[in-house]
Amino acid sequence: MENMAIDREKIIIQTSMIGIGANVLLAAFKAVIGILSHSIAVTLDAVNNLSDALSSVITIIGSKVAGRRPDREHPLGHGRAEYLSALIVASIVLYAGFTSLFESVKKIIHPEIPDYSITSLVIIAAAVVVKILLGRFFISQGKKAHSGALEASGADASFDAILSLSVLACAILFKLTGFSLEAFVGAAISLFIIKSGFEMMTDTLDDILGKRADAETVRKIKQILTEEPEIRGVYDVFVNNYGPGRDYASLHVELPDTMDVEQVDILTRKVQKRVFLETGVILTGMGVYSYNTRSEEAGRIRNKVMELVLRHEWALQLHGFYVDIEKKEMRFDVVMSFDIDPKVGIEQICGEVQKEFPDYKLRIVSDIDIA
Repeated sequence: MENMAIDREKIIIQTSMIGIGANVLLAAFKAVIGILSHSIAVTLDAVNNLSDALSSVITIIGSKVAGRRPDREHPLGHGRAEYLSALIVASIVLYAGFTSLFESVKKIIHPEIPDYSITSLVIIAAAVVVKILLGRFFISQGKKAHSGALEASGADASFDAILSLSVLACAILFKLTGFSLEAFVGAAISLFIIKSGFEMMTDTLDDILGKRADAETVRKIKQILTEEPEIRGVYDVFVNNYGPGRDYASLHVELPDTMDVEQVDILTRKVQKRVFLETGVILTGMGVYSYNTRSEEAGRIRNKVMELVLRHEWALQLHGFYVDIEKKEMRFDVVMSFDIDPKVGIEQICGEVQKEFPDYKLRIVSDIDIA
């Protein structure tokens, strides 16, 4: 796992360094062209390239911090530092966008006539090609390193190519007709930069706050476990993310009430290994629900309770059901939607089940829809 982390960090750093070099050169050329030709659109395009270069620098710093080994204060590593660096990048992008919009509006109110040369047009065209190639390279490297930051940078570079193409089209239009859309294109570019910054910030905040686990990952984990003949169901899959590629999960499984602790221990170690090898997720805990295997009456009671509970739209699932007929005890969990207060839901279910089975002691637990 450590070698995988080192390879991932190496890919991120090398790719980001290439991006820094390319964006700095593009920003320099475009800045010169923008100043000499009095083109606000080209100048703002240069600012956009410069912010991309700065973003790559921060990505490298975030990757280096995130790659530090776990220590006493941070036993699960420093992976979430990448999310903090992404938040800084988003802030820079937003600042660049609002500053660019302010300058564009000034040029709309007090326009300047641009003056393009053939050389400047060739450089802008070359920048379009470079951004397209850079975008494809970042996306491919991002997929290889499982880095959302690199893939986002690749998508951003591809979008930048479209913006540069619009600037080139404006310049050609001006050369042919004398009609200038410079300031308006600059304003449009600024709005796109602002939109990109907001999207980056909201995505990063979702990662920091914690969001629903990836559905495909949860499905794969459940598939791996339910392939074991002893496991009847997998529930309460809870995935904690501590940075890209650092997912830790806990869950519950339903096992027959005939299994002993040694058998459960062997099964747990087996599925932990499979889950990690096939998904990269570290399974830190596997709780157990037992299900009845010795009584047909228990099955009848379970079916009746399930019918009572699942007739409510807000009751999404019933699991972990076990009934002790001799002791007159019944226990189960109910997954509830966010449309109802769990306390209200429990009181309603408890009342209905107790009415149907007045002699039984109930233990009902409410679960939230986390996966």
